[in-house]
Amino acid sequence: MNDKIKKLKEIVDNTDNLVFFGGAGVSTESGIPDFRSVDGLYNLKYKYPPETIISHTFFMRRTEEFYEFYKDKMMALDAKPNKAHEKLAQWEKKGKCKAVVTQNIDGLHQMAGSKKVMELHGSIHRNYCMKCGKFFDAAYVKKSDGVPRCDACGGLIKPDVVLYEEGLDNQTVSDAIYAISHADVMIIGGTSLVVYPAAGMIDYFRGSHLILVNKSSTSRDSHADLVINDSIGEVFGQL
Repeated sequence: MNDKIKKLKEIVDNTDNLVFFGGAGVSTESGIPDFRSVDGLYNLKYKYPPETIISHTFFMRRTEEFYEFYKDKMMALDAKPNKAHEKLAQWEKKGKCKAVVTQNIDGLHQMAGSKKVMELHGSIHRNYCMKCGKFFDAAYVKKSDGVPRCDACGGLIKPDVVLYEEGLDNQTVSDAIYAISHADVMIIGGTSLVVYPAAGMIDYFRGSHLILVNKSSTSRDSHADLVINDSIGEVFGQL
């Protein structure tokens, strides 16, 4: 165990008020592609750029093409939690981790056992009929032929994920800001901190230890007490 991991372990061992803020890098180790790496969704070739496809306008105007991409590339229903998800769930059970604030939509934190999860960008596991409001799970959407329709009224089903041009859920944002602003330790993991407004939330942290765990450097490295440039699963697996 190197010195940085030892320091991280020491900080975690001595707190019972930790908040984790995570991005795509937490999920890539479970086999879910991110959007900005070399193998990420932004670098795959489609008729339209992914930013365009997963926008509100595109969803409304070209729903069939939206769902082709969405079901194929964003609904990784076979993915399993990795060491990072599992460690955070363990910390929550021990009373250490007060909240997980995530930009991911895959539900892997909950699958690992975390209960207090704020999903800033929504979840593939929640889907609603735009006409009558009926709820549908991810399997219903994934298995549907073409555009998923409500089995009660025939209305269009929309995933409860935040598309481009849409705002974040106010309650989720409030809960996340509250958790971050009241935390003693904040670990930021698997995110390049370039997606706003989510990345701006870390400005609310007023605690004693800010830790960054990410494969590449970020614009906030100079603000952190500890920076570890490694995969989040590898690091958490050693704790």
